[in-house]
Amino acid sequence: MANARALHSVGNSIATLLRSAYPQPGVGDVQMPACTFESMALREATSLSDDDTHIGLLLYRVTVSEHSRRPLPTQNPNALSLDLHYLLTAFAATAEDEQIPLAWAMRQLHLHPLLDASSLSPEAGWQRDDVIQIVPQELGIDEQVRIWDALDASYRLSAAYVARVVRLDPDTDAQAFAPVVARDFAYGPGGRP
Repeated sequence: MANARALHSVGNSIATLLRSAYPQPGVGDVQMPACTFESMALREATSLSDDDTHIGLLLYRVTVSEHSRRPLPTQNPNALSLDLHYLLTAFAATAEDEQIPLAWAMRQLHLHPLLDASSLSPEAGWQRDDVIQIVPQELGIDEQVRIWDALDASYRLSAAYVARVVRLDPDTDAQAFAPVVARDFAYGPGGRP
């Protein structure tokens, strides 16, 4: 479970995973174009140019998780469980520069679908048992086009993913001042508790 920085931490961690594993141009069997990987805001998705090859991780939707697991006895039952919906989007000048890095990134997420506390950026205060699963999501072309229309940007080659389950702890102040719901009194002989 994490604090309110968790959403940013997950996107940043996925981008860092891809960035650190990407082969250097000119090394290996497949010639990879130079490419940068970044978690991006909606506004950035409309302003990136095709001058440099980018793979952007765009968080376009956040939902309450339908796959929430029952909290462990040591976890807070008031934690909020979220699913983060991403578009992995290619920005490039040529089809080759667009398609090769996107295919490579999709393969990396297929091979490494779990982010544990050691691979999540620390600003969210992740616990040792926190694990985020990255799952491909099927989006029809109509839904993708609607997303890009809403962004007021031209459609870009994209693959959809869901990062689940991101559990957010309530603020510690909220826990400290939670209302008393019930109180049990036990009286022994002589009316003493």
